[in-house]
This record gives sequence, C-alpha cells and structure tokens, in this order.
Amino acid sequence: MSSQQPVKRPRHLMDPDNLVRPVNDHSLTNVQRWVMSVLTVFTIAHLAIGLAIAASMVPEDATAARIGLNVIACAFGVIGVAAGILIHGNPPHKWPYVPWLLLGLLPGLVGLWFAFR
Repeated sequence: MSSQQPVKRPRHLMDPDNLVRPVNDHSLTNVQRWVMSVLTVFTIAHLAIGLAIAASMVPEDATAARIGLNVIACAFGVIGVAAGILIHGNPPHKWPYVPWLLLGLLPGLVGLWFAFR
C-alpha cells in the first residue's frame, strides 16, 4: 500500500485545496498603524497650520483674536501628536513620549511669530 503524497506546488501558485494564503498579520498591522498615525498627524497639522495662517490674516487691531487662534493652533498640534502616539497604543503622558508633544506647539508658536513681526 502506497500512500499518495500531496502535490507540492511552488509558493507563488495558489493551492486549490487551500484557497486562503497565510498572511503575516503582525507586519500588516504594524504598517496599518504607521499609515493611520501619519495620516492623522498630518491632517490635524494641516488644521493647526491653517489656524496659524488665519491668525496672521486677522486685522492688526484684533490682537486677542491673533493670540487666540494661535493658542488653538497649539492645542490642535498637541492633540495631533498625541493622537499619533495613541494609535500605536502608547500613553502620550508617559516619559519617552512627552517631548514629542512639544512638537505640537510648533504651528502655534511659528504662527505667533508671523502674526506679530
């Protein structure tokens, strides 16, 4: 009695007996996290930069509006960086990630410089 061995197909061909190909879920999840965090941070950064540009377009006699828009730009910048950190499952208020939150202040601070120069 000879037992018949299944046909060994090359890896790049689909096996009709096993239609689902094994996927490395860890690397796929890692790539999805990075793509999502980059999209989130850059989308919120565009909003913060837009607020900083709007602050420089406000008339010069509305100083409170210029400062207020730049403070909101700082807040959105920090929220954007925190969202990017949270997507990776890390707490943004713990030590290794706190300095990255300072990067979120950049749009508002640059906006203040342009608004009052």
